[in-house]
Amino acid sequence: MTTAPSQHWTAVCSLTDILPGTGVCALVADRHIAIFRLAGDELYAIDNIDPRSGASVLSRGLVGNLGDQLVVASPLYKNHFDLRTGACLETPEHSVRSYPVRLSGDSVMVASG
Repeated sequence: MTTAPSQHWTAVCSLTDILPGTGVCALVADRHIAIFRLAGDELYAIDNIDPRSGASVLSRGLVGNLGDQLVVASPLYKNHFDLRTGACLETPEHSVRSYPVRLSGDSVMVASG
């Protein structure tokens, strides 16, 4: 029987540090992670590194939706990344990792591990 690795939760900022409809970048377990806050204080977290350029910029992308998918558009190549899964809609081979994120009091927490 195998056991799933335990998640380590890291506080990255307070909820008020992220304006609704925008993202911020945080370093969690040596990874650049983009955390997005949408209306109703919904939180999402994906890798911040744009896989095409290698630049840490996804947190600066435009947040919106394509149909039913909540996405962020990379500010460099305009690829769209699903905020729930990290999937790149245009080129799936450029997909990024998504992370569990939650609110604990006013602290935004991201899981790694």
